[in-house]
Amino acid sequence: MRYAFIDAEKATENKPGGHSVTLMCKVLGVSRSGYYAYLAAQPAVEERARREDELVAEIRQIHTASRRAYGAPRITAALRRKGRRINRKRVERLMRERDIRGITRRKRRSLTRPDRKAAPSPDLVGRDFTAAPARHQARLGHHLPADTGRLVVSRHGHRPGHA
Repeated sequence: MRYAFIDAEKATENKPGGHSVTLMCKVLGVSRSGYYAYLAAQPAVEERARREDELVAEIRQIHTASRRAYGAPRITAALRRKGRRINRKRVERLMRERDIRGITRRKRRSLTRPDRKAAPSPDLVGRDFTAAPARHQARLGHHLPADTGRLVVSRHGHRPGHA
């Protein structure tokens, strides 16, 4: 983002009122070598974007031919049948970025449904889930009896009587 700003605002023959690359790099806190690496990478970035646009056009064609039903796995399989070497995750990313979605034709149905009119099953075990009042309550600095002497309840690293 910063490099794009530098590229747009730098002084050129057509734009003599622009700023020097060195000055803008210092002000924005980036290196000049990073800016020139960004410039050198631009043709490759544009080529990749062009290839992705071609691939998206192919994805849209397959998606439309399937009456918008195919998702990423089926579109990936169709592209591979056409001879393209492509990863499903790339197809997923491109479809997500371009808002291309497959549809689920089947209605989800739940196979197990409770009978609302049936009486609840009897409690054959006689379970009792009522909570009993606590007999002991431990507080910070509280001494509890233990097999090896006394146990002191404390926060990690806290010793009673020390601030």
